[in-house]
This record gives sequence, C-alpha cells and structure tokens, in this order.
Amino acid sequence: MSTAASWARAAGRWWYPSVPVLRIAWIRLFVYLFVVYDITSLTKGTMGNAHLPASLYQPVWLADMLQLPVPTPELAETLRMVMFVGAPIAALGILPRLSGTVMAVAFTWWEFVYMSYGKIDHDHFAITITLWLLPTAGRARLWDTHSDERAGWVIRCMQMSVVLSYFFAAWAKIRESGFRWVTGATFYWAIERRGTSFARPLQDYPWLLQVGQWVMMIAELLAPVMLFLRRWWLLAAALFWLGFHLMTYLSIEIHFLPTVICFTAFVPWEKVNAVLVAGYRRVRPARVRTPAESAVLVP
Repeated sequence: MSTAASWARAAGRWWYPSVPVLRIAWIRLFVYLFVVYDITSLTKGTMGNAHLPASLYQPVWLADMLQLPVPTPELAETLRMVMFVGAPIAALGILPRLSGTVMAVAFTWWEFVYMSYGKIDHDHFAITITLWLLPTAGRARLWDTHSDERAGWVIRCMQMSVVLSYFFAAWAKIRESGFRWVTGATFYWAIERRGTSFARPLQDYPWLLQVGQWVMMIAELLAPVMLFLRRWWLLAAALFWLGFHLMTYLSIEIHFLPTVICFTAFVPWEKVNAVLVAGYRRVRPARVRTPAESAVLVP
C-alpha cells in the first residue's frame, strides 16, 4: 500500500471513528434542553431586536445570502414557540432527522435575528454547528450498545467546532489588534467596565492581568491540540477551559455556556452509563422470589 493511501485511511479512521451510539443520545439530551434555556436567556435581546426599525437591520453574511426577510415580532415569536415545542421532542430522539432539522433551522434563524444588529457572539458557533450535525446521526438511545461511524463523525465535527471557537477567537484578536491585545490593558479595562467584587482587587496587580492575557492567547492558539489528546491529558485540558469560563463568569459575569455544553462531545458517555447501571444494581433491593418461581428454578 502506498504512503498516500495509508495516510488517507488514517485520516478516514480519524474523521469517522466508530463510537458508541449512546453518546449521541446523551449529547442530544443535553444540547436540545440547553437550547430552551438559551433562547429564554436571549429572549429580551432577540425579541427586542425584532421590534427595532427595519433600517437598523444589517443581516450577517449568511442571512443576507439567503435573502431572509427583515425580522418582525411575529417571526421571532414563531421561532421561539417552534423551539419550545420541538426541543423536548428532539431531545427524546423522536423523529430525530425531522425534529432535529426543524430545531437547527429555527435556532439558526433566531441567531440571525439576534446578531444582525451590530453584536455577534462567537460563543454560539459550536452549538449552532452541533444542531445541524445531530440530525445526521439518526436514531440513538441511551441503552444502545452498538457503535457507528456516523456517530463518530458527528462527535468529531462537534469537537472540531469547539476547538475552532477558541482558535478563531485568538486569530480575530491578532488580526484586529496584533499583539497589543496581550500587551495592553485588555483585562484591566474589562474589569473596570463590568468587573465584580471578586475581580476588582486584581486591578492592583496589572502585571498579573497581563500574564493572564498571554495565557489566554496561547491557550486559544493551542486549542486544536485537544483533538489529539487522550485520557488524563484530555481531562486536564477540558478542566482548564471549564475553569477558565468559571473564572470569566465570576470576574466579569460573561459565560460561554453554549460552548461549554458542546464539551459533552469529549465525554465517554458509555463509561457514565456503566457507572449508573452499576450504581443502580448496587442500590436496587433484591426481589424475593415467590415459592412458585423458586420451584421452577429447582432442577
């Protein structure tokens, strides 16, 4: 076999790993139920945008290419109700391709309404991609024991979208500000503008804030390395990012929950299932057999 063919087969195994289908069932449950929370937290912004004058509407590139109409309150309310009804259906895996596609279309359009008035949040990149990926996995149940390459492809693309959220964020900083982002007073200004009582004491140590800026930039640039980590190294990387987002929320009350929820793609849910089943069997009281059942078991 030629070297090119070997590389092609290795790339195929990496992009289409055979993974337990139950991972999709767990991810689907978390993602679709989170969408309900997410659209609830953004209701004021999206519904408020839909009430703005049409002249203020500046559609993002994809919305402009699709020639979507100017948002109206009726359109925004319809999208919201579609997702409220569709989320539990999709989370339970009922008609997964149809319900998942409806959720993907409605959520993406909802995001267009939110982000076409000057403010674009990159933390919704991964979850939007995920919503378009999940319908392609087909049926999946929490008790499925078989593995499938379709599930592996969805999970790999989810992982890719998560790490690219960080990498592209670093690239945007470098493109717009060069390395002034890490050598300037970025964190100091953020704390000054919306810092909490937890973060304000850090303003007395500007050198420490600059170190944090360098750490963040380097971590974002190296985020794609997560795709090749295993076991404890992967766990350490995931805990680093989760800790970073927790600190961000405690410091300036900005969360990245849409991205964080997509970290479920890195979790080996079959092991979680095994622990839950073992725990259930341990606490489940032994059923006492009736005399008739005992007689049947006696040879």
